[in-house]
Amino acid sequence: MKILVVNGSPKGKYSITLQTVNYLQRKYKDHEFTLLNAGQSIKTIEKDFSRSAELLRSTDAVIFSYPVYTFIAPSQLHRFIELIFESGIDLRGKIATQITTSKHFYDVTAHKYIEENVSDLGMNYVRGLSADMDDLLTQKGRKEAEKFFDYFLWSCEHSLFESSVAPFTEHIPVAATCAPEKPKSDKYDVILVTDNTDENSNLANMIGRFISVFPYKVRVVNISEYKFSGGCLGCFNCAVSGKCIYKDGFDEFLRNSIQTADATVYAFGIRNHSMGSRFKMYDDRNFCNGHRTVTVGKPVGYIISGKYSSEHNLRMIIEGRSQVGSNFLSSVATDEANTDREIDTLSEKLSYSLESSHTEPQNFFGVGGRLIFRDLIYLMRGMMRADHKFYKKNGFYNDFPQKKWTMSLKMYLVGALLSSDKIRKKMGNKMNEGMLMPYNKLFEKMDKSK
Repeated sequence: MKILVVNGSPKGKYSITLQTVNYLQRKYKDHEFTLLNAGQSIKTIEKDFSRSAELLRSTDAVIFSYPVYTFIAPSQLHRFIELIFESGIDLRGKIATQITTSKHFYDVTAHKYIEENVSDLGMNYVRGLSADMDDLLTQKGRKEAEKFFDYFLWSCEHSLFESSVAPFTEHIPVAATCAPEKPKSDKYDVILVTDNTDENSNLANMIGRFISVFPYKVRVVNISEYKFSGGCLGCFNCAVSGKCIYKDGFDEFLRNSIQTADATVYAFGIRNHSMGSRFKMYDDRNFCNGHRTVTVGKPVGYIISGKYSSEHNLRMIIEGRSQVGSNFLSSVATDEANTDREIDTLSEKLSYSLESSHTEPQNFFGVGGRLIFRDLIYLMRGMMRADHKFYKKNGFYNDFPQKKWTMSLKMYLVGALLSSDKIRKKMGNKMNEGMLMPYNKLFEKMDKSK
């Protein structure tokens, strides 16, 4: 087979993910691998897509190789995929798969993003490989890489591919209308971050209505106007100092002008099953804060133009972002139906969350993500010093299970008792009653205080 490797890493040949491809290339010499460093060369490719188009046309299969950045692929790969669609190149019938490396923090949403886009391109998709960063250095990891590629070749040989995701359908927006301007209070600092470039778009109308009906003053930051030097390079220059290697001042702008807000509203149009490459660049560049949830407890909201109800992966990403950051997701207003009412609802819910300091406990999306980062930062605390200092100060290490030795001893005792049939029969329902004892004490205390 002729296989084109689209390397989405901004590090080019220094990509950790690419080393898995290099390994497979050495193991499977009967196949022709061609490398396209799309992530590293994205600015050049933007100016001239012809070479990329020719490589895509002449290949049998495409492997998207990239590190997972902020729930999805790096912004550079986002932009490359946008360019594929903009070029109009016909890739129907070609085969696609992917290889990623990460600490398995939302690797599922990254993989689904690629799967959805190659499906829109009419390509046949084979399930990809999601590896840990160090897997290739272990015998188990190398075996898993080989098994993945064997399965990929077998799927190609027998034309057995994943079922296509829901086909793309055109979105017909329900227009937002103007609303009378409400009196504004400056009690809370609320910021709206958007990448909108069309003042006549429905997204612009939605933003306008929200600003009108929201009872507090809103600062608007349009990231399409910010002069980014580029997308996140994954260089870890910020790991110790928190200072980005770019000299465009975004890290200071982020900390002093955006993250100081009491609440944030994000407004964008759905593009290629995500928020688009510009917004993804903004998200990735937030890594100057490392893994520090510096806006914890602050509510967020979204204004989205597009068929959000059918974008299941994007919905997971938005909920996951809010959960991991411990930000109450007040509402997501879309223009699929009842646009005005959805915007008004966002205004009301965001106001309530500000005025009541409303928060919610983390669900699986939040707890799972936090624990992955907790273990990662503790292990890499010597390098990620800023993250480690933040985690230590905020008690993120306090729930290490090995620290809860009292609970562990209790569980050993309970386990010993339950291992005996005689004792278990004598206990009857006493175990359940014992588990409820702390709650009964709480309710007794409440009843006495009336």
